Formats: sequence, C-alpha cells, structure tokens
Amino acid sequence: MTLKEILPGKLGFGTAPLGNMFRAIPDEEARATVEAAWDQGIRYYDTAPFYGSGLSETRLGEVLSTKPRDAYVLSTKVGRVILDELEEGARDLGEKGGLFEHGNPNKMLHVWTAEATERSIEDSLKRLGTDRLDIVWVHDIAQDFHGDLWLQKFEEARTGAFRVLSRLRDEGVIKAWGLGVNKTEPIELTLALDEPQPDGFLLAGRYTLLDHEHALQRLLPMAQEQNVDMVVGGPYSSGVLAGGTHFEYQQAPPEIVAKVSRLKALAQKHGVSIKAAALQFSLAHPVAAAAVPGATRPSRIAEDIAALNETVPAAFWHELRTAGLVSPAAPLPNGA
Repeated sequence: MTLKEILPGKLGFGTAPLGNMFRAIPDEEARATVEAAWDQGIRYYDTAPFYGSGLSETRLGEVLSTKPRDAYVLSTKVGRVILDELEEGARDLGEKGGLFEHGNPNKMLHVWTAEATERSIEDSLKRLGTDRLDIVWVHDIAQDFHGDLWLQKFEEARTGAFRVLSRLRDEGVIKAWGLGVNKTEPIELTLALDEPQPDGFLLAGRYTLLDHEHALQRLLPMAQEQNVDMVVGGPYSSGVLAGGTHFEYQQAPPEIVAKVSRLKALAQKHGVSIKAAALQFSLAHPVAAAAVPGATRPSRIAEDIAALNETVPAAFWHELRTAGLVSPAAPLPNGA
C-alpha cells in the first residue's frame, strides 16, 4: 500500500511544536489546537517520542484517544527511548541544540536497535492511548544529529529498526514505514538497498521554497522511479515562511531573511499569501503525498487549510521561475 493510498488528504498536522519545541505551550492551548485540527477535518497526525521527551505524543493522545480510531491516520517515530530517569544538564542534540528545552525533563536514549524499536513502539502506544500505529518513521539517522558518526547509526538502524518495521508491515501490524529525517542522504542510501525496502519517507525542511535543489538532484528521481512517496515536513522552513523568525530550527540568517523578503514581495504583487505559495510549492512534486505543517495555536489550522485551497495565479509561478527563486527543475502547481 502506498502512502498516497494510506493518507486521507494532502494536509496533515505535524505536532513537533506540541512538545514545546520553541516555547512552553500551556496544556489547554495544545489541546485546543489539536481539537481545532480535528474539527476542521484534519485526519493525519504525525508525532515522535523525541518531541519534548514524549510530551507531544501525550498531548496528541489525550485528544485523539477520544476519537474513533478508524477515522484518522497516525504516524510516530522510533530511535529514541524515553526513560523515567530525569536529565541532568543540557542535551547533546547536534545542530538542533536548544530544541525542546521546555519539554519533559526525562532522559532519552538515542538507539535504533531491534529491541529499542519494539520498546519505543510499545511506549508510544501507551502515550498515544491507542492500540495501533499506521506509519512508523525511523527518526534522525543523519548528519545533523550525529556528524561523521551518522553512518554507524544508519547501520544500527538497517540491522535493527528497518528489519523490525518491515516485519511489522508484512504482518499487517503497521501499514507502512520509512525514514523521518532532515537530510536527503540517508533516504538515498535506503532506497539503494536491495532490502528492506521502505514505503515512503518524511523529509523535513528539504523540499521547501527555500531549500529544494539538493532533493531534486538525486533523491526525488530515485523515489519517483521506485514509486516511493514523500511526506513533506516543515513546509514553512521552521516558520520563516509563515511569518516567524526561525529557519532550520534556529534564528534565520540574513541571506535567508533577504530571500524571504523577495518571495514576499513577489507574492504581494500577485495578491498571494506566502503560506499558500510555500505549501502549494511543496505539494506540487509528484512524489509528495502530503505535507505536515506544525501549529501551536488553533488559528493556525484554519490558515493552513486556507493556504492549501487558495487560488494562486499561474503568473505568480511563472514569475517565481523567471526570477530564479525556484529551481528550473522544480515542478510547479498545475503545470505552470
């Protein structure tokens, strides 16, 4: 079964912010945001143990456990096991240092073995208040977290998590599995394996208006050839394309701020919202099955739905291309 057959629509809800990614969100605000997503028809939810050491899963589960289980699609990730023991001092998160500092204080083991994968799934089911997962992503086996050691982590996952998830899929316990990463290389390496073969991947921040050249060179042609679908994570590039100040989970550097200004000026000229341009661009590639923008406030859900449905004139896409703001190889909506 392909991701496009599993997912209920083009728009899902990425719940990393519910783990207090950038700020401490009150429980009531988190609950209201998930309820707003449900009330407005969102039926695909993505989370991970990593997001606030289980906080995102717990908050999401508190709402979804009150809904009919067959009415939504749920994905989470493996690669971190949450301990009862509390963290002492700052966590080492590679390039992502400082994220989730307001999340749960529990220690996390970063491990992708078969045993850890099975334990991670069992723990996620408890936090989410459900008896099954639809999609499981192997999380963060990439350079941004592990530097030069990332290939060691990849090998641990290949001989551990990959095989467990392939077995669970073949047994019908889950519907699909793949990688959930911020880099293209681990996915390319996985697609080059004889086995086990993933059903798709969640690529965060690497197929957006601001960053898509690298994915177009090798990864997306491979995925298209193998009929492997992509879920686009972070279509607003950590928020800078949605009025925020973060890019790549940090304060946006001047060159990114300057490019965003050019994009906004062009969008304004054509009467287009920058969120619509960003979201619709990410979904225009034929490999893209859905996008999962994050949100921390109920009002953001309505904005995402409006951005998905906004009519963007072909003239905007043409000028985006001729201005050199997107790659010549990037597919644009409606064949523009």
